Amino acid sequence: MPSINELQLAKELIRFPSITPRDAGAINFLSKKLKSLGFKCKILEFKDKKSKPIKNLYARLGNKQPNLCYAGHTDVVPPGNIKDWTINPFKPVVKKNYLIGRGANDMKSSIACFVAAVSKYIKGKKKFNGSISLLITGDEEGFAINGTKKVVEYLKKRKEKINFCIVGEPTNPNKLGEMIKIGRRGSLTGKIEITGVQGHVAYPHLLNNPINTLVKICQTLKEKKLDNGNKNFQPSNLEFTEIFVNNKAHNVIPAKARARFNIRYNNFHTANSLKKKINKTIKNLCKKNKCSFKVDYLANGDSFLTQPEKTIFMAKNIIKKVTKINPKFSTTGGTSDARFIKSISPCLEFGLVNKTMHKVDECVSISDLKKLTNIYQNILIEYFK
Repeated sequence: MPSINELQLAKELIRFPSITPRDAGAINFLSKKLKSLGFKCKILEFKDKKSKPIKNLYARLGNKQPNLCYAGHTDVVPPGNIKDWTINPFKPVVKKNYLIGRGANDMKSSIACFVAAVSKYIKGKKKFNGSISLLITGDEEGFAINGTKKVVEYLKKRKEKINFCIVGEPTNPNKLGEMIKIGRRGSLTGKIEITGVQGHVAYPHLLNNPINTLVKICQTLKEKKLDNGNKNFQPSNLEFTEIFVNNKAHNVIPAKARARFNIRYNNFHTANSLKKKINKTIKNLCKKNKCSFKVDYLANGDSFLTQPEKTIFMAKNIIKKVTKINPKFSTTGGTSDARFIKSISPCLEFGLVNKTMHKVDECVSISDLKKLTNIYQNILIEYFK
């Protein structure tokens, strides 16, 4: 059985324009590639009333424990204005030892590296002491409703045990080997709607302008420090991302004003504890200003932390040996699907350099591809010793 080349496979995956939530054939292609290595593959399609069907893949090689899993996603963000790219984002090109294309960095190349590592690891092996699995979703960059979250629920129902999971997100800020993610802050989005009394701007004493109250709410919430962080997490932060008043008339005070915010929070909080604090602040200000309010929340996962243990330290040593950099443990950055996987398995996140993810001419170093494949292969060797 010939080994799979990580560069070639990365190119093949990038050619699928799998802009979230569209799959474009990427999951089926990857499933066939894994079947050629002996994996048993199950394509899982989930949907609900408010979202489009999403394809996911769970593949497993072997039926013994322990089960080492790799998790990733084949969906990508939109390329933006194609004219800003130096190439077609879905026709990958190698220039000056960099692979360029949408998903090269986040995170089709990482998937290619792990599959290549598996192909090299099992080459010539009749058996190994355990199982290797892949959990791949097409719904990470979008709403993440019908992706990893539902695959995890499926695995729980089947009593499928994962002993450890490597999430292949691009974790390194500048150089391969700098950072291993062992946790993430939580994410909570809120939409505030304030209702006042509409009318002519010349008679404000007869009205109640909801914009005034909304501005006070925004200011108060921003000025309240949530915490100072701790040894594992940076401070929590609340940021307003939208203020909206649907008012096209210059001489009318509107009836409603809206704002959207997002909180990235550490383990001092939960989504519910933050909701209570925010609702109390809004309620008090609305009562004072004689307005009514409504707040809708979307919780995208609480914060979590995987305490470093032998597998994490083993991976750290391998990364240091291959890259000549001593990686630090971190919980910085946005959310990832590790927030779902942590309910069934301890996990770490390690992948490529994230400097160009979601950008025009997204790219990855060919040298880094080879090193990451080497890292993943050595993790497999050490894990199944």
